[in-house]
Amino acid sequence: MAENEDGTEKTEDASSKKLDDARKKGNVARSKDLSSAALLIVAAMSIYFTGRILAIDLGNLFHFNFVIERQDLFDKARMIFHLYESAVGVIDSMILLMGVLAVAGIVGSIGIGGLNFSWEPLTPKLSKLNPISGLKRIASVQSLVELLKSIAKVLLVGSIATVVIMLYLPELLGLPFESVGNAVQHSTEVLIWAFIFVSLALVFIAAIDIPFQIWKHSNDLKMTKQEVKDEHKQAEGDPQVKGRIRQMQQQMAMNRMMSDVPKADVIITNPTHFSVALKYDTTSSDAPVVLAKGPDFIAMKIREVANFYEIPVIQSPDLTRAIYKHTEVGEQVPEGLFKVVAQLLAYVFQLKNVQKGEGHPGALPQFDIPDDYQWDGL
Repeated sequence: MAENEDGTEKTEDASSKKLDDARKKGNVARSKDLSSAALLIVAAMSIYFTGRILAIDLGNLFHFNFVIERQDLFDKARMIFHLYESAVGVIDSMILLMGVLAVAGIVGSIGIGGLNFSWEPLTPKLSKLNPISGLKRIASVQSLVELLKSIAKVLLVGSIATVVIMLYLPELLGLPFESVGNAVQHSTEVLIWAFIFVSLALVFIAAIDIPFQIWKHSNDLKMTKQEVKDEHKQAEGDPQVKGRIRQMQQQMAMNRMMSDVPKADVIITNPTHFSVALKYDTTSSDAPVVLAKGPDFIAMKIREVANFYEIPVIQSPDLTRAIYKHTEVGEQVPEGLFKVVAQLLAYVFQLKNVQKGEGHPGALPQFDIPDDYQWDGL
């Protein structure tokens, strides 16, 4: 089971974010044995099907360069000509084979893990120059596994090569008794078939290495429970930070609300648990608007601001509860409460006239709250 440097066990599968981050850094599952097998098998099959053409082209190339005419000995320009023709001949003969091998190498490399490009592995890292870290890598379990794999590959390939040689041994021993041309052709066929059989041995090795590399990559990227929690916090937001943000937002909203209280025409209370500030401006709205409201501490602050600015504070528990329950800050009072709020405002305006020395104060009217707006709260 994978472990962190601090010894904590990695028991959780890698998250999609960690897999994406690893891929961006070039850390994907790769099988060198798959790439080697694909390259050698395609090379063997390509040589098998195009070997005769390559042999003819190479034979012509040797004949062109070793059978020299007399005029070539006395003309320096002919040397350049021979060099140019030889280069073109080699390219023409090998370009198809090299192209096929290049495609095979790319396909084998991206066979697992897919196509991925990253500059991260090319970035110089001083930690790689640390001899202690190098010794740890040499003595690691991964190094031991790679050593065992290498030994197994050598034994397997060596065994198959031995079997192939034993099978073709009678033919190889008979080569000296054949003509030069037949011997060259015969030995070439034997070498090609030996190459094919040995290359096919790598298929078995790749079949074992592919699932191992996939498992190893997944195991290396496993996470501890704490890493999963930390990642979740980063994705969803730290609860403490989010709580602090909500608290600041609520504080800002309350500050804005409290700054509107001095504009109110009246404050109604029930008398201690709730407070509601109302404003009626005939030029901007058709009905009174709730400028502020709040319970307990906020209610007390609203009353303090009202007292400071000499805004009338009316105790009306039923009306306060009704407006508090059915109206949000910034909204007009509901139509069903228009009548009782109009009675309230008429009484407030009467009080203001009394303060100016006009008229006499009347009694606070009894507000008849409709049944639909009754609230049995505090």
